[in-house]
Amino acid sequence: MSFEPGAPPEAGVIPLHVPELTGNERRYVLECLDSGWISSVGPFVQRFERSVADVTGRRHAVAVVSGTAALHLALLAAGVKADDEVIVSALSFVAPANAIRYLGAWPSFIDAEPAHWQMDPRKLEEFLARKCAVSGGELHNRVTGRRVAAIVPVHVLGHPCDMDSIRALAERYHLVLIEDAAEALGAGHRGRPVGAVGLAACFSFNGNKLFSTGGGGIVVTDDDEVARRVRYLSTQAKDDPIEYRHDEIGFNYRLPSLQAALGCAQLERMTVFVDRKREIARRYSERLGDIPGIDLMREAPWAKSTFWLYTVLVDEKRYGMSSRALLHHLDAKGIQTRPLWTPLPRLAPYLTAPRTEIEVADRLHASALSIPCSVGLTEGQLDQVADAIRRGARA
Repeated sequence: MSFEPGAPPEAGVIPLHVPELTGNERRYVLECLDSGWISSVGPFVQRFERSVADVTGRRHAVAVVSGTAALHLALLAAGVKADDEVIVSALSFVAPANAIRYLGAWPSFIDAEPAHWQMDPRKLEEFLARKCAVSGGELHNRVTGRRVAAIVPVHVLGHPCDMDSIRALAERYHLVLIEDAAEALGAGHRGRPVGAVGLAACFSFNGNKLFSTGGGGIVVTDDDEVARRVRYLSTQAKDDPIEYRHDEIGFNYRLPSLQAALGCAQLERMTVFVDRKREIARRYSERLGDIPGIDLMREAPWAKSTFWLYTVLVDEKRYGMSSRALLHHLDAKGIQTRPLWTPLPRLAPYLTAPRTEIEVADRLHASALSIPCSVGLTEGQLDQVADAIRRGARA
């Protein structure tokens, strides 16, 4: 069954994760069309930026065309340069590593921790202490000799990283901290919203995200100069309001008003969406928790997860089939699932990149399977998915 996450499902198929567009989305898009404000200027762009700034507790938000563009500009505005190294989660979608390479910088990968699958602060501390050294007032990788400039922890699947521990290490080693919160808008960490820690944070509004504009991203920050730089660079670095003067190389990264209008409508229902995702997670835990070989997502006591993609770990020996066999078993029943990403150090462009041991990321990749969890998932569909997984154990 061919299916692009975030796209309309085929008839009879239970999709992995599709947007919920039952609020003011149509009304706001029609307002854009009627007013003529469909490009990257217009009231909906500013309204969308203000909404995201408010929910993350930040002073500034700058909307761009994708989460990857947001990461690219945030790193650039933070002063990351060619041949620097940026520490990033080994278990992640490829976007943060690619954004680092866009700058001519290099990723260094830190393994996940086994309980909640986020960047492991213990392994990060060990990497900084043993693999790096201060030289000329800057931190350098002992092996490559490159300056280590920043840390980009990725909040995987809607659960926050342990940002208190990671921030303490960033401060100890004088490293820029930028959150990749692409999957975690609406999540919380010890009473603070995800995206509120560090110099900046980046979110995605891709078609399969909890809050979707079809494609889009945003940078949030409290730093006036970072916000100014991101906005400037995202608009082709235009230096004069009338004349076409460009003193730097910029990017065509601004978000169109049509997509911002969708985002405004989505964020109006933020609490409803997050509550429903957490309810879906609770119901799956009830229905799947007693199946041998199916291990469930966990939430840290200090965290509020949005459970963006509800994901289980499949122990082949105890369950009776592998995660990939279960994927095909469910696919045959019209239930769409997907595996977790290949750990980034296993991808061809990053095979020689510095890293910690990544045994946890490898294990998670081999055993993880994300199952249907759209906001609009019905109780009947949830029961159908759970029953199919339970029957798979006896197949």
